[in-house]
Amino acid sequence: MSQLFSPASNTLARATLAGLILSPVLIFLIGATVARSGFVTGQGRFVDQVVPFSHKHHAGELGIDCRYCHTGVETQADAVVPPTHTCMTCHSQLYTDADMLAPVRESLVSGKPLVWNRVNRLPDYVYFDHHAHVNNGVPCAACHGDVKRMPLMRQAAPLSMGWCVACHKDPEDRIVSPAREFEGAPYVDRTASDRAFARQTMAAIAHHGRHLTDCSTCHR
Repeated sequence: MSQLFSPASNTLARATLAGLILSPVLIFLIGATVARSGFVTGQGRFVDQVVPFSHKHHAGELGIDCRYCHTGVETQADAVVPPTHTCMTCHSQLYTDADMLAPVRESLVSGKPLVWNRVNRLPDYVYFDHHAHVNNGVPCAACHGDVKRMPLMRQAAPLSMGWCVACHKDPEDRIVSPAREFEGAPYVDRTASDRAFARQTMAAIAHHGRHLTDCSTCHR
């Protein structure tokens, strides 16, 4: 009498059972990996702009201060995107016929603002205050990376909730002195002044009874 199942059936059954048990774990691990990847967070992505503005040239090579274009970072929540007349302060005299600057000239003539596409975007339910960070020693590079080396602006950090919370749990090593907040890469060499200002900031936060990991800090 022939067997109904071959000897290999036991192995196949065991492999099937193992697959059924491990599949949810594998799916979870794949999902967690994808959720943390740049494909979802946008980290590392470049965004097309109406004008291919180079931070490397303007902020790096020419040494233009971030605050010249992004006014308000020290006094308000939003970092203002420069209006056309800020660009034309220089480009009414420099590269006046450059093809790539045609949209800037057209904006000035028409009075219609340039539409810059946001590179770093947070969900609408997240509140982020630029001046609260800048005035407490968090440098631009902490979130935006070393823009002085970026020919085209890219998203340097994942900007995920876990990434923000990790900083809020232990911000002291990310704080630099006010003199270094607008440097391209202030973390290369943290100075005694950086560490002293960081301790001062942490003491002020503790004195005011603030808890940076409270939900209401970012969700208002």
